Amino acid sequence: MRVAFFFLLLAPVVLLAQQQPQLTEFMFFKQAINPAYAGHVEGGSISALHRSQWLGIEGAPTSQFVSFHMPLLYQRVGVGLNLSRQSIGVTESWTADGMYAYRFKSGPGEFSIGLQASLRYWGINYQDERLRATQGLTSDGAIPVGNKNRYVPNFGFGLYYSSNKFYFGASAPRLLEADIDFSETALTGGTEVRHLYLMTGVVIPLGGQIDIQPQVLFKYAGNAPLDADFNVMAILMNAHALGLTYRLGGSSIRGFGESLDAILSIQASDQLMIGVSYDIPLSELQESTAGSIEGIVRWSINPPQGTEILSPRYF
Repeated sequence: MRVAFFFLLLAPVVLLAQQQPQLTEFMFFKQAINPAYAGHVEGGSISALHRSQWLGIEGAPTSQFVSFHMPLLYQRVGVGLNLSRQSIGVTESWTADGMYAYRFKSGPGEFSIGLQASLRYWGINYQDERLRATQGLTSDGAIPVGNKNRYVPNFGFGLYYSSNKFYFGASAPRLLEADIDFSETALTGGTEVRHLYLMTGVVIPLGGQIDIQPQVLFKYAGNAPLDADFNVMAILMNAHALGLTYRLGGSSIRGFGESLDAILSIQASDQLMIGVSYDIPLSELQESTAGSIEGIVRWSINPPQGTEILSPRYF
């Protein structure tokens, strides 16, 4: 598939809707979308995640994350840092997020309020050799020439509550709708779009060292329909997990949703957790792609002994 066609097809999405990464393993990487989660793991943790979306399609989205967070001041404060890279077609972005969360007891669990400040680099390479057209790109004044980039600051906030059996979170990690237009004419325009997230989950003990954890992540961005991931995880021996997710979206042509996702996580030791996922496309994209893959590695820093820190729930 030609990148020129692919890029033009996705350009409105890049500029208007899907600027935040899509993560199948959101339950293991909540800090990427909710700053209030920072510090919710006693002792802290370091995580790395990679996602390759729509395998087999040239110029398809890819994402990489490195994340760190830890509690301070007797677990009352959480701090964190996310570094991420996203690419799609000839567009690339790098983002640094710093977050602060204040935590306090609320009933059987803890409630936290989080703030986030970020700086994002946007770059588009209009000289990429993969771009092809029937006429010179310079003949269209709406298409910039050469490499274009800009830096965009932003801020966001989040709310998060968790107990041993339940969690709930709401967040808007990027509140400002900043200008990211690279055109040299006044005929086109692009802005960062405000993304809103709502997540919740509950653990249901079945006995025999097996728990079931249904959970859902709702996602909304301006000029895009409401999206959601409906997930069910089976947690074995409070350490390993198998999960299945149904993701809304896709297109109105098939109407079956965007994907069906399989998730596996293994707690290899007290400190090391490894997770992988595979997305099976349900839309007409299934004719062009082998699906999407994602992997995460998490290292717990000084995990306390004899607690539920081993659980992949990581409430």
